[in-house]
Amino acid sequence: MGEFGLGIALLSNLIWVGLLTLWGGFWRCDQRLEPQPDDRHNEKPTAIAASSLPVIYAVVPARNEADMVPQSVRSLLQQDYPGAFHIVLVDDHSTDGTGAMAHQTAADLGKVDQLTVLPAAALPPGWTGKLWAMEQGDRYTQTRSPQPDFLWFTDADIEHDRGNLSRLVAKATQDKLDLVSLMVLLRCDSFWEKLLIPAFVFFFQKLYPFPLVNQPHSRMAAAAGGCLLIRRQALTRIGGLQILRQALIDDCSLAIAVKRGDRDSSTPHPIWLGLTQTTRSLRPYDSLATIWTMVARTAYTQLNYSPLLLVGTVFGMTLVYLVAPIATFTGLLTANWLLFVAGLSGWILMTLAYWPTIRLYRLSPLWAIALPAIALLYNLMTIDSALRHGRGQGGAWKGRVYP
Repeated sequence: MGEFGLGIALLSNLIWVGLLTLWGGFWRCDQRLEPQPDDRHNEKPTAIAASSLPVIYAVVPARNEADMVPQSVRSLLQQDYPGAFHIVLVDDHSTDGTGAMAHQTAADLGKVDQLTVLPAAALPPGWTGKLWAMEQGDRYTQTRSPQPDFLWFTDADIEHDRGNLSRLVAKATQDKLDLVSLMVLLRCDSFWEKLLIPAFVFFFQKLYPFPLVNQPHSRMAAAAGGCLLIRRQALTRIGGLQILRQALIDDCSLAIAVKRGDRDSSTPHPIWLGLTQTTRSLRPYDSLATIWTMVARTAYTQLNYSPLLLVGTVFGMTLVYLVAPIATFTGLLTANWLLFVAGLSGWILMTLAYWPTIRLYRLSPLWAIALPAIALLYNLMTIDSALRHGRGQGGAWKGRVYP
């Protein structure tokens, strides 16, 4: 058993060496879109320069977001983008006055003409609520003149840095990208947020290494739906949002559809996904239950509802994250120093990998040591996600349950 345990611990170490050196440098958190010291967004452009900029329409699906909307809509209306920019908030049958709060925010800023509050139609069969709201916003923009060059899909709980849109457009135009997306800074104030939210971002980066996503000829594709800028031509090319209408993980599904390109062409359609510290989510996750529900809603969906993938994921998470601390303490208690060293080195490797994400969230390095315990909780959330799916509750969100 001692030799077997040592072998498993060494295998865990080998996996971490491979992840750190061969998996796209996912852990570095170096794909960033932030203000630069020489940013000149505050300078007034000439009329000719402003008129030549892309036309942008922001589409904001919102369902019972009255607490978030004033801050979110205000940040959109105060963007420093000098080109044509309009906001369409699709009020998805809110019962808390979301639409009225958005309109009042625009009135307070004297920018009513820049905001359209669009009441959502009834949800048709085969659509998720968010995608149906996005689809209606998209259809509305197609009736406007001039037509948008880019659509900016963003959630109603995001507070944008005032230069965010300018940087997104600059990134898309300069690098000739079909889609640019940001994983915004999630709220990280409470104990449970500090324990679990950075790990959520870390696991997402490990699943979809951002540097590989950003390589035009790599098959890896992903996006973060809270802040996503897409070319109108690209959305038209893939057949519009209706091809994704049943997707619970709509952002990554959209990124895959955009990047895979035309089936009969080898032409790449590059996309870009990065991190930011200046645009942030307002959504609070003050308790374990709220984070648990957020993860369990789609974790089993990510595994394509496959029991085999579920078993493989639980086994893999155990091997990668839990073997090291078990080996460390077992080796210490039994004076098996080879096992202790093997376990401790694996724990150190995963801590080093997690450290850049902890630094992104400006937290103490001590939080990085807790990654094995965090992984155990996420393992349990994934199992619960499968159980919820079995009970027909896997896609529950804001009063709706999707099969």
